[in-house]
Order: sequence, then structure tokens, then C-alpha cells
Amino acid sequence: MCCLLPIARRALLLGIGMIAPIVLASEQSAGPTLADVLAKAKPSDWRPLDPNDTLYLDLASGRVIIELAADFAPEHVANIRTLAKQGYWDGLTILRVQENYVVQWGDPHTGDPDKAKDFGEAKRKLPAEFDRSAKSVAFTALTDGDVYAPEVGWSGGFPCARDHANGRMWLTHCYGAVGAGRDTAADSSKGNELYVVIGHSPRHLDRNITLVGRVVGGMEHLTTLPRGTGALGFYEQPTQHVPIRSVRLAADVPANERIALEIMRTDTPTFKRLIESRRNRRETWFINPVGKVELCNVPIPVRAAVSANNGN
Repeated sequence: MCCLLPIARRALLLGIGMIAPIVLASEQSAGPTLADVLAKAKPSDWRPLDPNDTLYLDLASGRVIIELAADFAPEHVANIRTLAKQGYWDGLTILRVQENYVVQWGDPHTGDPDKAKDFGEAKRKLPAEFDRSAKSVAFTALTDGDVYAPEVGWSGGFPCARDHANGRMWLTHCYGAVGAGRDTAADSSKGNELYVVIGHSPRHLDRNITLVGRVVGGMEHLTTLPRGTGALGFYEQPTQHVPIRSVRLAADVPANERIALEIMRTDTPTFKRLIESRRNRRETWFINPVGKVELCNVPIPVRAAVSANNGN
């Protein structure tokens, strides 16, 4: 389904009788750059964030914006919405910042029933939502192959993978992915302890933890946090914890306090051109085109919402 724009090639006949393809500089520059794709994108190539699927994590340094993946983890997302509406995370803390891995937040007293914050109307038991049915689900495939899955691509704006053999698909642990921490049991996550990938994509976690969304804005407020000095990057002293001011659904925030963003759709010819622009980098700095791209190295552009009167 992914569109590969043809790149003309020339063959060099080697003395040992093998044909080795080479790419001329003029041919390398024939295709689009990311800037070209964005400049030519139409208003219809973008979609607004749904306030009911947008979570604001507010820290002293600023706001982290998360798009929830209700189609992939409906029960976890529903519980997260309930927890946010109740102000569950307000006053809790970021507990863990592990270099090149994750930032994690939640209740530091979650293991102590006498001190743990009340769940209110939120559920204390959820099923594992590691994957979902792939039947009749729109999917933009990446044709470059993958190490961790039979096929990868994008669905509904999220990087994901699928397996035709069992008819299942799942979200992938790319940079910025948001997951629900769990204990040993597969169904031990409740959505109250969340983490964000801040390093090289830990794809070995795919289908082992429920992913609930991805960060679409404000990653700098997580990646610049002090690293934890304890095992797995946990903060060793309460004084190291980073306070959370609030976590709210955008739908529950006054309109004048929301941050209106648009995400590039992943089901359009424009996005397929974007994939090609990352497969073969044609910016002037690059000398050798790779001809391949990995799922997590294809960005999904985000921009400030554009009013109808301003075009794109």
C-alpha cells in the first residue's frame, strides 16, 4: 500500500561480472524532501486532535500533549479518562527517568493501601490490551520490512504492526509512545501508572505492555528531566520526584486554555510521499541515499491548527 517513487538507476559493470547499482547526484535530488512534502500538503492532509482523546500533562516546565489511542486500548483509555476527570494525577509525581528508555509517573504510594490515592470511579482491574483485531482496519503499510513484526505501518495516525497469519495488529514502541505500566501478570495494568518512551525505540516491549497513545507535543518537558540514580532510573529520594500540576482531558479544559494542534493523516498520498522523503534523504547535506527507512524513523508531522480563513 505504501507508494515507492521510482528512482532511476545506472549500472556499473564490474570486472568480476557483477552488476552494482549506483545513484547519480542528479537522480538523488529528483524526489521530494520533507520540506517539499509539507509545503505542498493540502488542508485535507491534516486532522485536528479530538479533545476527548487528548490528554494534557501539566508540569512546572510546561505542557505535554498526548493523543490517546482508543481504537487500540479502549478499556485503558476509558479508565484514563475517568482518572483524569477525577484529578487522580494532580499532585502526584514523575517517579522514574531512565536514560535512553522511559519517563514514568504515578502514585509513589501505590503499593501501600493506607497511603495510596483513591481510584474513585475508575476500574481497578482491566484486561491486557496488547493487540486488537486487524479486520477491516485501515492500514498504510511500510514496504521496507521490519525485524520485530511481519508487517509494519500506520493506522489512525499511530505507528503499528500487524500479522496476517493471526489477523491481529498492535501499536509499536516508537519514540514518544505512551504505555500503561504493569506488574508480572499481563492484566495487572490499570492505566494509573503511565510511561513515555524517551530513547531508542524498545520494540521488544511490543505486545508485552498495553500502549495507550503517543506524545504529540511537549516532549522536551520529559526528555530534559534529571535522570534517576536508582535501579531502572527510579528516583531514590522523594525530594527528587517531579511534581505533576494536573492531568486533564482537553475536553475538560476551557477552550481558551487548550492548545489546538493538527496531525498529518497517515492514509493519504501526501504521507506516502513523506515516507519516500525519509527513505532517500535528498537534503543537500546528505551524500548517499539509504533507500530504506525504519518505522520509528518516519515522523508524523504536527502543526498548530490553521483556521479555515488562513488556508494551510
